[in-house]
Amino acid sequence: MPTNKKTAEKQASGRTPEAESALKELFLDELKDIYWAEQHLVKALPKMVKNATSDELKSTIGEHLKQTENQVARLEKAFESIGEKAKAVKCEAMDGLLKEADELMKETDKGTEVRDVAIISAAQKIEHYEIASYGTLHALAGTLGYADAAALLQETLEEEKTADQLLTKAASTINEAALQETN
Repeated sequence: MPTNKKTAEKQASGRTPEAESALKELFLDELKDIYWAEQHLVKALPKMVKNATSDELKSTIGEHLKQTENQVARLEKAFESIGEKAKAVKCEAMDGLLKEADELMKETDKGTEVRDVAIISAAQKIEHYEIASYGTLHALAGTLGYADAAALLQETLEEEKTADQLLTKAASTINEAALQETN
């Protein structure tokens, strides 16, 4: 028998305190993961800008760097909105994606459109990871009733989708230029 009204309401709705606790723990783990990822992306994006040849690509990545810095701050607000201290835990996926980005830049010739294609490839893999992460986090925040966190996460999700679209747009001209460069 439920001991208080809140517990009774949750049980009546099918939500148990145990399930909610496990879901909140998962949400926090994922939030810590993406927080680490964004912090490290802030360090990696300038290297991509430096290695890019195309002004369009440099601009696209440079603008996303500014957004990413804001996303780190937004994540801190999300933690705060749920009464938690912002804490980063190593994101193995982002660590791997950033290592792959470094490898792609090392394997391509400096100052070439082919390197730009490699940078776009790496950047889009990162964006797709972020889109998946923020989509999941947004949904979990909504399920857990964290309206403020959900709104913050949705804002970032939209920015990540836009960044991916801008990279796709840049690729349409850069890929062709790379093909011309190698012929």
